[in-house]
Amino acid sequence: MTLNLPDIALSSKGNFDKFWKLFEERTELCHKALRCRHERLKGTLSDVAPIIWQDGAYARLASGEKIDKLLYGGYSTISLGYAGLYECVKYMTGHSHTDGGIGEKIGLEVMQRLNQKCDQWKSNENIAYSLYGTPLESTTYKFAKCLQDRFGVIEGITDRNYITNSYHVPVFEKIDPFKKLQIESKFQELSPGGAISYIECADLQNNIPAVIEVIRFIYENIMYAELNTKSDYCHVCGFDGEIEIIDKDNELIWQCPNCGNTDKTKMNVVRRTCGYLGTNFWNQGRTAEIKDRYIHLDDHDLEE
Repeated sequence: MTLNLPDIALSSKGNFDKFWKLFEERTELCHKALRCRHERLKGTLSDVAPIIWQDGAYARLASGEKIDKLLYGGYSTISLGYAGLYECVKYMTGHSHTDGGIGEKIGLEVMQRLNQKCDQWKSNENIAYSLYGTPLESTTYKFAKCLQDRFGVIEGITDRNYITNSYHVPVFEKIDPFKKLQIESKFQELSPGGAISYIECADLQNNIPAVIEVIRFIYENIMYAELNTKSDYCHVCGFDGEIEIIDKDNELIWQCPNCGNTDKTKMNVVRRTCGYLGTNFWNQGRTAEIKDRYIHLDDHDLEE
């Protein structure tokens, strides 16, 4: 279950007392929904997935045995998801949660309170609730569309076809990759049920020292992160590098920088889009976000 944080902020109209009241109501609604999932799993027999439940992938239960005991005591977790921390904080404070000041303080408080909710439920029920940075995927567009329908188009908050993934630095902020990871590490620590950070890079095939430097920084500063680089192939001319994405008549298309080929059936293009690798595929929300990333790609150039 994923909590739409910008919806809470917009519903509060910027009033913090109302914000925290709505926060209590919405988190409890998620709690009830998660309990429905938990109850739905109770009574499941290990035979439904022998490799998982009987042969050691998750457990070694007997044939015909129920999985119920594995749903308690911390053996398995149940996830409270969240999305749009940036838009939430930006609306409530006028600051990004990356500002190192009031925005960051409120962003961390929201994350801490979400964790407190999980701890409270866990203590009361012996079920391991945990806070999870939802990957969003198609949900990013669904949430953005719902916000626009409910609150209209608000500049800087609901004026895009996506909302920002979990605690991430928004893709349109100008920031170097090392500072991005350093900021996100504070929030990732508060997302113990699952989280990942990314940085977008140009083609780094000829800049291996930069790759090593990023990996070293990740190792020393953040729990889980990746760098997304490009290595594409054009079947028309044999170009092996980064195939460009261009805006032609308000449509995003791929174009080989070497021969100008725009036939996507004659090229291999792979991009990381919110946790999975997409090949020549974009949904509406992620198309817009990737476009924003590429517009500001120079700000992430590791060779500068």
